[in-house]
Amino acid sequence: MTSPSSALTRLFSMSTEVQFITDDKGEKKSVVPKISDYQSFMEYLENLAACAERRNEGTIAHEDFVKELKEDGVL
Repeated sequence: MTSPSSALTRLFSMSTEVQFITDDKGEKKSVVPKISDYQSFMEYLENLAACAERRNEGTIAHEDFVKELKEDGVL
């Protein structure tokens, strides 16, 4: 999963190239985006779902987080 901000950036930079599926009266019924735009949109929705699932989790101070990362050898 990429960061929510990068997914959001890609979401809002999606092309405006879409195709519409119309009924016999010419009314738009469906839209067909480019596959890359669809994938960006789905990734953004996945990130939103992850944020919603975690919204009630506790938080820690940034300094504590960095300290944990260093202890774990990540930084």
